[in-house]
Amino acid sequence: MGTTFPKDIMDCMKGCILSIFWPKKDIVDFMKKVGCTSRELMPESEYKELHRAEIVDKIFTNLEKRSDSGIGQFRCMLKELTEWNYFDPYYFQKLNKLSESEAKRNISHLKQLQEIRDYKIKQERQRQEEQERKRKDISISINELKEIFLNLFSGKDQNGKEINVQRRGYLFEEFLKKLFLNEGIEVTEPFKIVGEQIDGSIKYDGEHYIIEAKWNDKWSASDSLYQFAAKVEGKMYGRGVFISVNGFSPDSVQALTTGKALRTILVDGGDLVPITEGMYTLREMLDNKIKAAQTMGRIYVDSTNLADKVIRQ
Repeated sequence: MGTTFPKDIMDCMKGCILSIFWPKKDIVDFMKKVGCTSRELMPESEYKELHRAEIVDKIFTNLEKRSDSGIGQFRCMLKELTEWNYFDPYYFQKLNKLSESEAKRNISHLKQLQEIRDYKIKQERQRQEEQERKRKDISISINELKEIFLNLFSGKDQNGKEINVQRRGYLFEEFLKKLFLNEGIEVTEPFKIVGEQIDGSIKYDGEHYIIEAKWNDKWSASDSLYQFAAKVEGKMYGRGVFISVNGFSPDSVQALTTGKALRTILVDGGDLVPITEGMYTLREMLDNKIKAAQTMGRIYVDSTNLADKVIRQ
C-alpha cells in the first residue's frame, strides 16, 4: 500500500471506529491499542470537549503529520478492525446507541476495500515479475556483449555493417544498458530535465547514479566533465558515472578532484573490455571504483588494483 495510507480505506476505518465504540474514552483506548503515542492522542480534559467524530479526525490528522505518516499505526488499525467481532451489548442493545448491522456493514466494506487494494498490489507485483522475466529472456551472454563491443571499435554494428559516428554512440548506449541489465542492475531510459539531457541512470547498491556515456575519438575534456558534474550536484545526494571509451584528459580529471566534493566516478574502455572478457564483473568494477572514490578520494583508477590511471599526452 505504499508509505502513505490510502484515503478511501482511512475514511472507512473512521466509520468503523464510530460504529463500534460509543464512549469517547473507548475510542481513545482503541487508538492506544494500535500504537498511537502521546503525540497523537490528547488528555481527557481535551477530548471531552470534542464530538466523537472530531476525536477520530484529530488523531488521524496527528498520525498523518508523523514523519512516517503513521503507516504502522494505520496498518495495525486496519488489521484490528477487519477482524473485529465484539459488539458491546450495553451500547448496541440496551442503550441502542449503536447499530450492530451498521457496524458489520462498515467492517464488511472495509474488508472489501482491503481486498481490492491487495489485488491491485498483487497485480503490480505480477507486472514487475513479468518485466523481470522478460529481462531475463532477452539477456545475452558475455561473449555476445564482447562481440558487440569489439565491433563498435571497428565502426560496425552487431551484424558487421558499417555505421556512422552518431549510430555508434546510440549502439554504445544500448550496449551499456544490456551490460547493466545482464547483471541485474536496474536501468532507466534516457530522460530530459529542463536545460539538461541525461543518458539515463542506474540503481546500484541502494543508490541512484546518473549515467553519461561518450564515444569520442578524442578523450573527454574538462568542459564535458564540468557539465556532467553540475548535473550530478544539482540532485539530492547526487552520484554519477561518466563513461568515456577513449578516456579523459589530464586537466579534466585534476580539475574535477581539486577542492570539490567527489560525486562522480570515471570509467573508460579499458574498464569495460575485461568485463566482456569475463575477467571480472561489472559489479566488481563499480565496487572498486566507488571504494577508491569514497576511501581515497580518487575517481579515475584501474578497477583491478585501484591504482591511478596513467594519462599520457
